[in-house]
Amino acid sequence: MNKVIERIINLLAFLLTVGRPVSAEEIRFTVAGYDQPTDEAFRRMFERDKDLLRGLGIPMKLAPTDHWEVEFGYVVDPDEYQLVDPGLTDEERAALWLAAQVVRVGGEPTGPEAMFKLGGAPSSTTGEPLAANLGADLDTVAALFDAVARHARIEFGYRDKTRKVEPYGLAHRHGHWYVVGRQRDIDEIRVYRVDRLTKLSVGEEDEAFERPKGFRVDEAMVERPWEAGDESYQVTVRFDADVAWLARRELPPGAVTETADDGSTTASFPVANPAAFIGWIIGFVDKAEILEPQELRDRLVSHISGVASP
Repeated sequence: MNKVIERIINLLAFLLTVGRPVSAEEIRFTVAGYDQPTDEAFRRMFERDKDLLRGLGIPMKLAPTDHWEVEFGYVVDPDEYQLVDPGLTDEERAALWLAAQVVRVGGEPTGPEAMFKLGGAPSSTTGEPLAANLGADLDTVAALFDAVARHARIEFGYRDKTRKVEPYGLAHRHGHWYVVGRQRDIDEIRVYRVDRLTKLSVGEEDEAFERPKGFRVDEAMVERPWEAGDESYQVTVRFDADVAWLARRELPPGAVTETADDGSTTASFPVANPAAFIGWIIGFVDKAEILEPQELRDRLVSHISGVASP
């Protein structure tokens, strides 16, 4: 991943400083990181990098290299790219600095480089502010991002099984990173929590698979933690009247519910991750009761008994 970032920075710096449109061939033999052994390898790499730059909002365009417009090259217009000084006050810069510091990846705060470009970071003699940690090991997330960008297959251990996956994308939900992709042996789209991956291996081959057209990671992501797993249960839970409204808000759309005269609600819905489901049920204390299946009811009782014992 560090090589990708370094190559992109080199390309952008070259386009901003050369002062004229440059051909792909010139970029290949001038910009560090593009010295690929074959034309096809260079083409794939350059196409990915162009898409990445444009996805970041950098206006990389084609322009004629001569007055006759016979040949065209790539150029980034500094006037379209450079940030206009917004004229921030000290108070506004302080607010942005705080916002940058409270969001973290892997426990590390955002670097000060962006704030320096906006007029400098405000001095502070106070301790670190409370932070929202985006979790996960940076190297693991970077390796997965690289695999997604290159369309490279990955292999890892997950719940004591080896998974061979074609990664379609990454998502961050509720403090955890998830990788979404097709598990090859069962030909199904699955979601895996990144901090539970072991022995991650990223394939060397680029374009090893094709991401489905129109695929959206957010649509593949489950909203409830008990929906992401390899097990399959149909559960029935009774919620007391004073918490039924909250339970209904958190139930999946397909849940079958029935409200009794006393206001209590009975709900039936699928569960794929029993541990996450039990953790959710415990949050209702004694206001929720698992009616079925008996196996999960027993697991809940066993969990509570183990916590309560000295």
